[in-house]
Amino acid sequence: MDFSLSNDAIGIIGCVALLALVLLGVRVYVAAALVGLLGIVALIGWDAGAGLVGTIPHSKSVNYTLSVLPLFILIGYLAFHAGMTQTLFDAAKKWLGWLPGGLAIATIFAVAGFSAVSGAATAAAAVFARVAIPEMLKENYDRRLAAGVTAAGATLDSLIPPSAIMVVYAIIVEASIGKLLIAGFIPGLISALCYCLIVIGWCTWNPNVGRAISGFTWRERFASLPGTLPVIAVVVIIFASMLFGWATPTEAGALGAFVVYIAALINRMKFAQLNDALLETAKLTVMIFAIIWGILIFVRFLGFAGVPEHFSEWVVSLPLEPWQIMVGILFVYLVLGCFMDGIGMLLLTLPVFYPAVIKLGYDPIWFGIIVVKMVGVCLITPPIGLSCFVVGAVRRDIPLSDVFRGVLPFVLADFLAIAIFMIWPELITWLPDQMVR
Repeated sequence: MDFSLSNDAIGIIGCVALLALVLLGVRVYVAAALVGLLGIVALIGWDAGAGLVGTIPHSKSVNYTLSVLPLFILIGYLAFHAGMTQTLFDAAKKWLGWLPGGLAIATIFAVAGFSAVSGAATAAAAVFARVAIPEMLKENYDRRLAAGVTAAGATLDSLIPPSAIMVVYAIIVEASIGKLLIAGFIPGLISALCYCLIVIGWCTWNPNVGRAISGFTWRERFASLPGTLPVIAVVVIIFASMLFGWATPTEAGALGAFVVYIAALINRMKFAQLNDALLETAKLTVMIFAIIWGILIFVRFLGFAGVPEHFSEWVVSLPLEPWQIMVGILFVYLVLGCFMDGIGMLLLTLPVFYPAVIKLGYDPIWFGIIVVKMVGVCLITPPIGLSCFVVGAVRRDIPLSDVFRGVLPFVLADFLAIAIFMIWPELITWLPDQMVR
């Protein structure tokens, strides 16, 4: 009797096994590499399968586009040690404090500015939990607003370049890193404005939640601007060099890192701080590379099994409108985000979802921004809500329940932003279309 399984069955078993291992607490890259290895061996035999799997880490690591990751990460750590976070918040406070909930709005724009020199949302959450929350509590802001706006604002880091999560998406689906990074600017600004509307509405409805602050002269406001120049320089370098084709994303990242490094030296960054920045960059880079290696092995297994092609054909055949299918896909991301981190979630789902999305006629850059935005939403939704946990860990005087209550209105703002991007996709695709080839 023949008990051999079809390729489809092996592929489905592999997907179920990977999901089960992740839910059991096995690290994503370990589970993906293990399932991918066993699946490939089951499909093409031990000798061919083991030989193929052994070449994947090296063949993918020597990819030039991957070199942009450590540069973007380094920019963020150097910016932190250069003291840019405090100067950004002080400038935003002096220019925007007069609005209802002015300090909360200042936090949003300060985080958005820091996001332009940082590639990690959790780092932004930790930094501004130390910088912005004490200022808001000193002005008698409701601690739910203070914690919620900090956790939510940190998610802008995933949209505003340089963004490590965007680079990971581009590598998986083989999309243009430059176009994807450029595409994130307008959605990042719109998301920040949606957050500001929530703050203004909340504080107008109940002024005791967060009052406007005043007393800053125009001289003080203009005097706060020079400290923001390194951030502006990095934004201009990365944005303009990629938009006009003057530099590749990797070269733009190197230029941005150099500018931030010079600013850090001017601010008298010590050698110990530089050493910490380099070590943290190396640690985070190795972690991301390990995840990429493991998932790429799993992706190769799915390709041999034919799962992406068959799933795409099934999705396209459904008697539903494309937008309805897209809403369903986004709901899957929302559910998975309750149990997984952003990079693991992307690496697990994109090999299957991406071919189906393209067959439905959606633009790959547009879909990338939507998915990255969903990763940001998952950073502030329970039970994982990593950004909320980071804020709670830094500010132990604020209960985690208050952090999640405070962030709920901003989750609604995220859904509003996603709806805007789905109704007007050109908000995402217009800037990349202007890039010089």
